[in-house]
Amino acid sequence: MRLIRSILVLLLLLLVLVVGLLFTIQNDVLVPLNILVAELPAQRLSTWIILTFFVGGLAGLAASSIVILRLQASRLRLRRLLSTQKTKLARNQVTSS
Repeated sequence: MRLIRSILVLLLLLLVLVVGLLFTIQNDVLVPLNILVAELPAQRLSTWIILTFFVGGLAGLAASSIVILRLQASRLRLRRLLSTQKTKLARNQVTSS
C-alpha cells in the first residue's frame, strides 16, 4: 500500500511538472506589472501567474499556521486545567472517604 501511494505521489508530481512546463511554454508573452506605486519590468505572463499562485500558497500557509498555533495553545491550556481539576477531584475523594 505504501509503495502504491509513493508511486501515485510521484506520478502526481510529474504531472504537475509537465503541466507547469506546458503552461510556461504556451504563455510566453511579456507583460509589465503595475502595482499602483511602481511598474515592475516585463516578465512572461506565466511567470507572473505562477508567482501569484506561489505567494497565495505562502499566505494561506501563514494564515493557517496562526490558527493552528492558537488552537494548540488553547488545547495546552485546557489540558493543564483538566490536570488541575483531576488533582482537586482526587484530593476531594480522599478527604471525603
